[in-house]
Amino acid sequence: MIHQPCAFVSAAAASTRRVLLSGLSPSNPLPPLTVRLLHGRLIRLDLLADLSQFLLRALSSSGLHLHALSLHSLFPDPPHLTLPFAFKSASRLPNPLPVGEQLHARSLKLPSHSNPHVLTSLLNLYAKCGLLDHARDVFDEMRCPNTVSWTALIAAYMNAGRDREAVAAARDAFASGVRPDSFTAVRVLTACARVLDLDTGEAVWRAAEREGIATSVFVATAAVDLYVKCGEMAKAREVFDKMPEKDAVAWGAMVGGYASNGHPQEALELFFAMQAQGVRPDCYTVAGALSACTRLGALDLGRQAVRVVDGDEFLINPILGTALINMYAKCGSTSEAWVVFQQMRKKDVIVWNTMILGLGMTGHGKTAFALVGQMEKSGVKLNDNTFIGILCSCAHTGLVKDGRRYFRNMIQLYHIIPRIEHYGCMVDMLSRAGLLQEAHQLINDMPMQANAVVWGALLGGCKIHRDTELAEHVLKQLILLEPRNSGNYVMLSNIYSKSSRWEDAAKLRLDMKAQGVEKVRAYSWVEFSGKVHEFCVGDKSHALMDQIYKKLDELGMEMKNMGYKPTTDVVMFDVEDEEKEQTLVHHSEKLAIAFCLLSTPPGEAIRVTKNLRVCTDCHTAIKLISRIAHREIIIRDNNRFHCFIDGCCSCNDYW
Repeated sequence: MIHQPCAFVSAAAASTRRVLLSGLSPSNPLPPLTVRLLHGRLIRLDLLADLSQFLLRALSSSGLHLHALSLHSLFPDPPHLTLPFAFKSASRLPNPLPVGEQLHARSLKLPSHSNPHVLTSLLNLYAKCGLLDHARDVFDEMRCPNTVSWTALIAAYMNAGRDREAVAAARDAFASGVRPDSFTAVRVLTACARVLDLDTGEAVWRAAEREGIATSVFVATAAVDLYVKCGEMAKAREVFDKMPEKDAVAWGAMVGGYASNGHPQEALELFFAMQAQGVRPDCYTVAGALSACTRLGALDLGRQAVRVVDGDEFLINPILGTALINMYAKCGSTSEAWVVFQQMRKKDVIVWNTMILGLGMTGHGKTAFALVGQMEKSGVKLNDNTFIGILCSCAHTGLVKDGRRYFRNMIQLYHIIPRIEHYGCMVDMLSRAGLLQEAHQLINDMPMQANAVVWGALLGGCKIHRDTELAEHVLKQLILLEPRNSGNYVMLSNIYSKSSRWEDAAKLRLDMKAQGVEKVRAYSWVEFSGKVHEFCVGDKSHALMDQIYKKLDELGMEMKNMGYKPTTDVVMFDVEDEEKEQTLVHHSEKLAIAFCLLSTPPGEAIRVTKNLRVCTDCHTAIKLISRIAHREIIIRDNNRFHCFIDGCCSCNDYW
């Protein structure tokens, strides 16, 4: 009988130990009340000294950080395994530094201070406090830092936004012989993606393959993200295709990658394949698909993409709502964009700005101004991007007086320092209006060096108003900034041609050939029956091409009867792409329109997207086609929207 109390205590200790161990996982901690009761039980059974490290860990995992620190302070000589949990609890406090420094000072007196687990926990605490230099000093105390320690240092740099230092630390780690685990690989691949360090990232990926962790969905997805961010879509697809399992994040990385890297058709193909596999897309994936539809002008495909998400999601999720408004606006359906905007229950500043910009791009400048007033009344503060939308509206509608006023108010009333994008909008607005010298002077007065976009806006104004002298000066600046951009040469050649300077135009073409500058080919896209159809000059691969050419010939005859004459002054060097006189009638947008006239019901609106600027001849011809066919024709080129109805264009011939 005298041994029963010992047996009882032994059984109670074992039972308590099992309960404590069951709650040590951060993902499945014990309820705080349970841990408090266990603490009392250990005191009653005089087992606190034996099971203190398990209790401390349970307290920390359950969020009882002050309780854990209080317990730790009672230990005269705390075991080294308890220090990491004490540091962890200290780092979770609202103001962790004072307690952390006390723990650090105490640990220095203990032989366990040099233990890598202790130092790694201390490193994490200083990182949480934003003291990266202290964290690095702690790391440098380690004689042989292990993988966990290196990963903690890399994560500390990343969390502080110092990604280049994180990558440098990773290189040092691998040079010292560290073998990455899956957590390390994900962290380093993510850091490499942020700074576009493809070489280091690929070295990490190869190491992951050697270590057998490349099959992890998290590691492989991080590699996909690296390749996507670096524009290596073929390599990203190779990693993606080899993944044994793919979650929604992996699919989303590929869909978003294709959309952001100029492969919208591939993005949509993968998006719909994802659904066929039964994987439900998250909001970022849907936003990527809508971005692809936006680029293609594929309104119907965009509507299909919308149907995979509950309608309320678009009204309460600003990411989805913004993507949908942007898609509708840039596909020429401003009315649908407006309906979504009006119904949205959560409107952040990005949602407001997207709607303002959409209205401005489609020629609804006055409505955009009114929306700015509503935005202020709603208590949403105008920011620098709001004014980009406003100034863009002014540039597209010729509202020079309003543009000057908003630019001045932005600086004087809203105290927003103009970015180069604001100056670009102002130069564009002034140049289109023929105020070329004022636009040029604004470029000279800018507090920063003008980029190619700003100079390009002035060059566009020179083309409209045939100022060849200024255009030559602008082109010299553009060639310095982007010597391989054919559009600059083509624009100047157009100006020479319009001014009958044929020798200069021909010389410019020879200079382009001598320098190996190739012109960007013009393409136009239309969507029909769930498929995107692509057209370009000289391409006869489309199944209906014979009928398309015949339709264009018929339209040409009707247009001539209405007094149409081809604009031959841009034939030799067209605005950006088409080359020969006999191809003038077969520009890509005309082919696309003829296809739609053959394929769609009478009266249905036609929507065309073009990668380059619409030329003067096509603009004139499409106005007439809209009257002949009794169709609304919406063209989105790389410069703006054109909505043709009954012989008129929404741009008022101002583009």
